[in-house]
Amino acid sequence: MKTFATLLAGVGLVAAHGYVDNATIGGQFYQFYQPYMDPYMGTNKPDRISRSIPGNGPVEDVTLIDLQCNTGAAPAKLHAAAAAGSDVTLRWTLWPDSHVGPVITYMARCPDTGCQDWSPGTSAVWFKIKEGGRDGTSNIWADTPFMKAPTNYVYTIPSCLKKGFYLVRHEIIALHASWAYPGAQFYPGCHQLNITGGGSTVPSSLVAFPGAYKGTDAGITYDAYKAQTYTIPGPAVFTC
Repeated sequence: MKTFATLLAGVGLVAAHGYVDNATIGGQFYQFYQPYMDPYMGTNKPDRISRSIPGNGPVEDVTLIDLQCNTGAAPAKLHAAAAAGSDVTLRWTLWPDSHVGPVITYMARCPDTGCQDWSPGTSAVWFKIKEGGRDGTSNIWADTPFMKAPTNYVYTIPSCLKKGFYLVRHEIIALHASWAYPGAQFYPGCHQLNITGGGSTVPSSLVAFPGAYKGTDAGITYDAYKAQTYTIPGPAVFTC
């Protein structure tokens, strides 16, 4: 059993970086995986729609499978029901004001049996549905609103998607030190949807993680402290 001092140390870690804490999907509230609680609940561990994460720390190597859904991510048991064309609201824990960078969201179609027993591996299955970077050359970034909790991040499920099960990959890329050494800090997480309605579109031009980013990309190795434009890494945003 963890000691009280150890638990307090964990609280300190939580304050250091961040992750998606909860969401509203299809009008329902969902508590996401809690890395400093769920692993210690034994048989009382709750079922989630979000895949496991080890904590609030980053992935720092674009060549690792961890870049996909975070280090050691395991499939979740549940899916959140949502209609194609509807909005999903994600809420991060308080984000440190030094960790400026883009916010990007991808989706991947799971097998017809669901996402609960499936991981993409290194297959090209992902398509980008939303991205936000730097506002010109200002100090305003897509993740700036997360630095004052509580803040909602909203993405829209493409209305033309074929109904079925989908895995959503959502991330912040922190660029605060990427100028000092090759690369950046990645904070990805994944959650699972069961999409209803929609059309018949199955997106093509898919990318893999790892593979979609290179350490030499302009949007990965970048000096965020200079007044310069920013190019968001990865493919173009999918549109219906």
